[in-house]
Amino acid sequence: MTTLTEQAAEQLIAGHAFAPAPPGFVGAAVDVPASLSGRRPLRHGFLAARGPRLAVVSGPPSPGLAVCLDRMTDDLRAARSFVGLPGRPDAEAGIRVGLEAGLEGGGVLGLRRRWRLAHTVAPVLAASFAHAPAPGWRSVRQASRRDHPVVPPGDPLRAWLAYAMSTATGDGGSPRDRFRNGEPVTSEKLLHHLDSLRPPVAPRGHLELDVADAQPGDGWRVPIAIIATLLDDPQAAAEAAAATDHLAAEPRLWERAARDALTDPVLAAAARDCFLAAYAALSRQGAARSLRDAVADYAERYVLRSRTPADDVLDHALS
Repeated sequence: MTTLTEQAAEQLIAGHAFAPAPPGFVGAAVDVPASLSGRRPLRHGFLAARGPRLAVVSGPPSPGLAVCLDRMTDDLRAARSFVGLPGRPDAEAGIRVGLEAGLEGGGVLGLRRRWRLAHTVAPVLAASFAHAPAPGWRSVRQASRRDHPVVPPGDPLRAWLAYAMSTATGDGGSPRDRFRNGEPVTSEKLLHHLDSLRPPVAPRGHLELDVADAQPGDGWRVPIAIIATLLDDPQAAAEAAAATDHLAAEPRLWERAARDALTDPVLAAAARDCFLAAYAALSRQGAARSLRDAVADYAERYVLRSRTPADDVLDHALS
């Protein structure tokens, strides 16, 4: 095992953070309730354990949203032959979307612009797809992010370095603490630490957005479509930025997203604008009617009524 200096650790983190590329490829991972050991190949991606009651279906980077959704449909269907996918998802279950990091420099495809937009839209989408209620919360999964800033300070790379080096590892202090205390830090342990980090937006070569709770039935398609469209369609991205840029100054926004979801009027207003922008983009792109209908149905049932699937669960509990 290679023991690192603090400078070498920062260089390793930086080397795994951003691989500049224009938008286009889309990847997704959907958590499913299952008891599983190991990892099993599927037609396109793989099924792997994530915890005692949780597994993940991970698809490969795909050339565009439509191909991504088709492949995930195949793999989720195939996963049922390994696990029954019974019951309601675990409260920790979510849906993650991987998108290209963007290009170096400025402009509509610029990495900095995509980094900021991913962060300002993240709490809006977390509120919109809240589906992990617990006493006092509409998403206990997002509650762990209650102290997270909307946009981490500094440029993207410096912000990620600061977060990765200062966040505690699973067995104690942060990498920065270990270096300051003279403890050895190996490359293997640091890479494991990076893989375990679960902020709303993470640079893993590409951008990974972990902002949606698991959804009922085939509802997993909607957050993938909304996230990919708002980031990758230039007009939708501009409209989403206009709807969410001011949220960087909102106090306790992640706490509000997890606790109040779309009953918070600020988050509800931004969510309505984002869903309308995404639906218009899907229409312009000629997306499948079934997908556009699914997005429209979700917007009508939840977003335009300032509700989320968590509210359905809470209403049922009270009835």
